[in-house]
Amino acid sequence: MTPAEASTLTDPADAVAQLLATSPEMRGCAILDAQGELLAATGEGNERAWREAAAELIAAADEAEGEPAAYAHVASGDGEVFLVRHRGLVAVAAAERFVLSSLVVFDLRATLRELAAESS
Repeated sequence: MTPAEASTLTDPADAVAQLLATSPEMRGCAILDAQGELLAATGEGNERAWREAAAELIAAADEAEGEPAAYAHVASGDGEVFLVRHRGLVAVAAAERFVLSSLVVFDLRATLRELAAESS
C-alpha cells in the first residue's frame, strides 16, 4: 500500500477504534477538544466518566507543569494512564501495567497528528 492509499483519520470515533485495534494492551481511550469536550471515547455510556477523569488528569498535569502539559504518564500497580496534547486535541488512554509507554505515546501522538491535519 502506498502512502496515498493509506487511510486517513477524519473521525475521532474511528481514531479511538483504530487505537484499540492496534494497541491490545490499551483498556480504553478518549479524544477531547481543547475545551475538554469529549469527541469520542471507548465504551458506550461512559462519556461523563471519561470527561470527568480526563479533566482531572489534565488539571493535575497542567498544575504540575505550571503550564499546559504536552504529555503526562501515570503508572500505578493497577495500570497506566497517558495524556497527549497536539494542536487543540487531547488524547487520554488507560492501559495495562508494564505496557511499552513509548509505543502508546507514539500511537496517541500519531493519531492526534492525523486528526489535526485533517481538520485544518
